[in-house]
Amino acid sequence: MEKMVMDLKFYKGKKIFITGHTGFKGSWLCKTLSMAGAVVTGYSLEPPTNPSLFEIAQIGKTIDSVIGDICDFEKLKAAYEEAQPEIVFHLAAQPIVRTGYEQPRYTYATNVMGTVNILECARLYGAKSILNVTTDKVYLNREWEWGFREDEPLDGFDPYSNSKSCSELVTHSYVNSFFKEEGIPVSTARAGNVIGGGDFARDRIIPDCIRASANGETIIVRNPYSTRPYQHVLEPLYAYLMIAQKQYEDKKYSGYYNVGPNETDCVQTGELADIFCNAWGEDAKWENKFMGGGGLTKLIS
Repeated sequence: MEKMVMDLKFYKGKKIFITGHTGFKGSWLCKTLSMAGAVVTGYSLEPPTNPSLFEIAQIGKTIDSVIGDICDFEKLKAAYEEAQPEIVFHLAAQPIVRTGYEQPRYTYATNVMGTVNILECARLYGAKSILNVTTDKVYLNREWEWGFREDEPLDGFDPYSNSKSCSELVTHSYVNSFFKEEGIPVSTARAGNVIGGGDFARDRIIPDCIRASANGETIIVRNPYSTRPYQHVLEPLYAYLMIAQKQYEDKKYSGYYNVGPNETDCVQTGELADIFCNAWGEDAKWENKFMGGGGLTKLIS
């Protein structure tokens, strides 16, 4: 297989439109691109409060930040038309599984119609490279031992995962109906289990560990034996930037990409919690939500 390499110099002077720019990955992406000399316009809801990576890193000082709902098509369209972007990164989403159960209508509206809206903007005003960031949870879960391949059926189970499957299908339809004929390359990138500095969301393993330990509480792990492809936030961002660059330069690179670590770098959630507790010290401990106890070694023995 041909080795693909990303070069940040490519982005200098390029006009970039990022949805979801006030979120965790969006803030990191804005920071990376602004440091590379790109002309960045971000469109998203207000950044999450107390705390916010967007505010901590002062992202708004280095880009054109437009605050708006991805479901507000008229406002999105106006921002897109003014920006006239060459490259689009679509990250805006309702990203939490539990929130999907609590607010399914909102989740589908954001994750499905939000995708329709940004692709419609690109159809109306053009682009030279489009990347829709989804998730590794878009697949029909058949419990394959070695994970999922890009050509497997898309049918996420819960509302969040399923809405992202729908986002993929919307993208496929726009490609086949409009963008292929117009020569606009479009890809989707399926990553998950992203960790790193500036993530303060609930129901994420590292932020949950930090919050509990800082408060002197026991960390509650829902499924310590699940093996997950944990990856640092800069790893999927590198892949996103590489895909967008390569398909801009050659349309043959457009397609659907899984983004994750090698199998040997995947770890059980309990193992990750052990690593965290050892690094944190100060009597940090965790237990299985359904079994009690603490520490993967103790549970296995």
